[in-house]
Amino acid sequence: MKKSVVACLLAFATSPLFAQIQAPKELIQFYTQEWKGERFPDGRPKVPDEIVKRLANVSIEEAWGIMRGDGYNNQFEGGFQIIHPEKPLVGRVLTAQYMPSRPDMEKPIKEKGKAEGRKGASNSWPIDALQINDVYVADGFGKIVDGTLIGDNLGNSIYAKSKTGVVFDGSVRDLEGLSAIDGFVGFTRGYDPSAIKDMTMTCINCPIRIGRASVLPGDLVLGKPEGVIFIPAHLAEKVVNRAEFIALQDEFGHKMLRENKFTPGEIDMKWSEPIKAAFREHLKTRSGKVYLTAEQIEAFLARE
Repeated sequence: MKKSVVACLLAFATSPLFAQIQAPKELIQFYTQEWKGERFPDGRPKVPDEIVKRLANVSIEEAWGIMRGDGYNNQFEGGFQIIHPEKPLVGRVLTAQYMPSRPDMEKPIKEKGKAEGRKGASNSWPIDALQINDVYVADGFGKIVDGTLIGDNLGNSIYAKSKTGVVFDGSVRDLEGLSAIDGFVGFTRGYDPSAIKDMTMTCINCPIRIGRASVLPGDLVLGKPEGVIFIPAHLAEKVVNRAEFIALQDEFGHKMLRENKFTPGEIDMKWSEPIKAAFREHLKTRSGKVYLTAEQIEAFLARE
């Protein structure tokens, strides 16, 4: 198995496709091979829009716990300064990798970008690839001064294309202008009036690191005041469904405790049949949409 993986990576690295600013779709498919569903033309997994929408109601803790149960221990990062923290950030990840610049690396990248028809500075190139519900996620190696990946001009372009926002292990400038973009959500390491300098964008849609989190193109990202969590595409539906069931359980449990119908011990332990029956009745009368089917709910209850 190890030999086949090494051979695959060597094939990519020695092929003409590898000499691209954007990772070839074959490489993206290689890294995201657990995903069996639809993909974008660039190779990224295309998690359904409904799952993306429902993710906004999931808590960071619920998503973290479910993924940790599957061995995904490096998907969360905190410590951000947030633009519009009152709004959750959800979407499909488009990644960009930045590195400290050096002339012998920057020159061929600029030449390759020009040959590919890319316009402007390299920090604008990932923005050109954004689609609706994409989130621009960039590893700017934590640089603040001269590490401003965007200002309000690029911020307006990002929001026009994606209707979401950004996650940067780096900084931004023009905070006042970015804050004026209604709906734009930004997670950054800080703000600085300087312009980007001595940084080179080396790859679009490559695997990247954001703090202690590993990120792949096509992951779903969930950003809330605690921080951001990156959900592998193949786990997205499982995370959303399980989290919604946990939220329904908590809602019901709190209601039963307020009404003194069951004790804390009964609610916190494995549910008895009378509690399950009361839960089913609660679902029939509660306000608000329940996305889970009756069959999915019964499957979850059977495991409780």
